[in-house]
Amino acid sequence: MARMGMTLAAALVMGLTTLAGQAQAKASIEDKDVARLVSLGGVCVSCDLAGRKMTGAKFTGANFARANLIGADLRGAVFFGSNFEAADLTRADLRGAEMRAANFEKANFNGARLSGVESAGANFQNANLSRADMTSSEMHGVNFEAATLIDARLANSELNGSNLSSVNARGADFSNAEINGSNLSGGRFDRAQFRNASLTASHLRGGSFAGADFKGADLSGVRLQGVDLSGARGLTQDQLDDACGEARLPPGLSLKTCGNRMKRITVIRGMPAPPTPPAPPAPPAPRR
Repeated sequence: MARMGMTLAAALVMGLTTLAGQAQAKASIEDKDVARLVSLGGVCVSCDLAGRKMTGAKFTGANFARANLIGADLRGAVFFGSNFEAADLTRADLRGAEMRAANFEKANFNGARLSGVESAGANFQNANLSRADMTSSEMHGVNFEAATLIDARLANSELNGSNLSSVNARGADFSNAEINGSNLSGGRFDRAQFRNASLTASHLRGGSFAGADFKGADLSGVRLQGVDLSGARGLTQDQLDDACGEARLPPGLSLKTCGNRMKRITVIRGMPAPPTPPAPPAPPAPRR
């Protein structure tokens, strides 16, 4: 009887070991499938990749629309021409990622970590970037139209040539950021920090800046149209002398009208394409 009990116990242990091995193999296969989808630019629409570790992954022409990437580890990942529309990247870690012509329209980056990200021509239209950490990021020519940037951190970031029109950036931190040649029209920037930021040749039309701090900000060539700066802090006459347009200002400050000349800056978004090689020489004429 004792021997039979030992035999049953051994069989049970072997069965559990087999099931555990199968589960481990299944997880391994799933990870390999994800790696294959990523490296080959496959389709993973609405798939669940929450909490997955995908550091250094390369998304090239991939479609991960509406994917669940909550808390995913995407440090150093590369996003080239890929679609992540309406994907959920809440609390995802994308530090040091590279984004080129990638689509993140309506994506959720609430509380995500994007510090040190390098991006050119990416689309974040209507995306939620509330409380996202984008400090020291380089996001040139990026489209943030109508995005939510409430309490987002963009200190020391580069946003040159970007579209920040109609954003909700209340309480966002743009301290020491470069926002040159950008469009900030119609945005809500109440309590936002622009201390020592550079907004050279940017366009501000409409919008709200109640409690925004512009101490030390560079407003050279900025065009203001119908902007309410009456509740802004840190503005000086010297700053406004370098700008032009029409705006509601704090008491004692004035703004000159804009002439026909506009200050222009050039935003370099990448290395220029190599020149076209010369055509090969014509073959020699056949001898007669």
